[in-house]
Amino acid sequence: MWYLQPQMDRRSFLLSASSAAVASAATWQPGSVAHLLPTANDNRILLKASFRRKLRAPVLKTGKRVTPGTPTDTQGLFWSFDVQGLAPGQPHTLELLDDRKRPLCDPWPVKTFPAPAERVDRFRLLIYTCAGGDERLVTPAGLRNFLPLAVRRRLFERALTFSPDAIVGNGDHIYWDLRQTGAPPLYPEDILASTGRFTRNVPVFGTPNEDVLKRVCERQIGSLYGTLFRSTPVFFLQDDHDYFENDDANAQRVTYPPDHFMLQLGRGTRSLYFPEFLPDAARPLGLPGASAPDKPRDTGESFGTIRYGNLAEVLLFDCRRYLSLAGPNAWIVPPEVEEWLMARAADSNPGHLMNLSSMPPVFSAGKWGDWYPDILGPDGRLTTAIPKPYYQHGWLKQHDRLMRTLSGMNGRIPLWVSGDMHAHGEARLLRGAAVDLHRNPVNVFLSGALGTGNGWPSGGRRTKPYPSRTVEVEERLPALEENGFLIADFTPDNIAIKFFRWLPKNGEDAINRMEPFRTTEMKRG
Repeated sequence: MWYLQPQMDRRSFLLSASSAAVASAATWQPGSVAHLLPTANDNRILLKASFRRKLRAPVLKTGKRVTPGTPTDTQGLFWSFDVQGLAPGQPHTLELLDDRKRPLCDPWPVKTFPAPAERVDRFRLLIYTCAGGDERLVTPAGLRNFLPLAVRRRLFERALTFSPDAIVGNGDHIYWDLRQTGAPPLYPEDILASTGRFTRNVPVFGTPNEDVLKRVCERQIGSLYGTLFRSTPVFFLQDDHDYFENDDANAQRVTYPPDHFMLQLGRGTRSLYFPEFLPDAARPLGLPGASAPDKPRDTGESFGTIRYGNLAEVLLFDCRRYLSLAGPNAWIVPPEVEEWLMARAADSNPGHLMNLSSMPPVFSAGKWGDWYPDILGPDGRLTTAIPKPYYQHGWLKQHDRLMRTLSGMNGRIPLWVSGDMHAHGEARLLRGAAVDLHRNPVNVFLSGALGTGNGWPSGGRRTKPYPSRTVEVEERLPALEENGFLIADFTPDNIAIKFFRWLPKNGEDAINRMEPFRTTEMKRG
């Protein structure tokens, strides 16, 4: 059994935070590098990089090992570097060189994760969602839709002072919905003119579409991240907006699963900017979106794993790319992915397991693409008394199967963290639609949004997120539409979830003083 402890020693947590990442940023020189985002497992580092000038054959030097780059665009600006056979749990110094062996930037370190069987006492994970958005966009009321990039970067810098071992960017890295299911145009003509328009019936790469994609992504990904995360392994999940549409369905169009052009834009964004998921011995290489011939060997695009020694395993899964519309037999994730998630819950090693998805359980805003059949009623409240058009009841059945599996784990804490909702939130799921979880409730967290300005989604949805009417919960933190992030600290007998929040009205200087406003500690034993 395990129990919840709502508070912890705040001083001990703050003393463990380090400002080394920010201090080093003042002296490290990026040179020709525009952005760097690495990922890692116990024996491999995969780096995505872009440059301010075209290159012919850059290499990545790691000790005596030299790894040639693989171009990920057609213009020599974007490259991938895949270093294999590294020692686990060790810092590795990386050096980028051009074809004449001249440095492209200063060297920097990235540490591989501990080997899966290695005893580990601590692991710290930073989690956030919804960091995308073009800062030029404003609402009809004149409110800024998205925070300025400088403010988002400042939030990242504050998060890095707490020295996370890994980072999860959980979906909505891009907001550039193309068809919007009949809604009025979101982007003014001057913004469209500066970016260009996509042509749906031609390829993305090697055509003018490639330049449009880069212009869109550079304002929301490249310029945001730069080289901030160069020394911390990152794991980027994709959600609905990352395929360039909102999740929606009406008589005109059902947006998901993504059509061919949406899929190419989503795959193209990942190819250019953030690394694929490296293989894990317990994750099948044949899951959907994995082992593609145009990607680094054995990597995945939609389903990934963070394995940190014998201490913790985090299962990452995209809920949009492969959802089906098969009514009572529909799924959010394909059956083989569901089998993988259940198999990992059944394995008692490592000590902790976290499900981390792009789409949240428990909380709903009545959107079509939720797990649940709730819809916003005439009274402004969520209801299941009105049928939700195009909703697939198989989604809720899969939800209950996954929750029953987590609740049935022996000796481990049932835990599910998600994003999408532009909010902080916490609840214990006591009962699903058709499954009793009271014996071992599932702990559900919303991670807070990183880039939302004053145009919060509730303005368009006409409601904040609330627990679905189909489930029974103990709501511990009602959804707060505030910017921020989560830090999850794992020790052998404990998981502590720390919430950080900030709003523009607090002033930018308050970012440097951000501390956990809430801590939930879950203990085993």
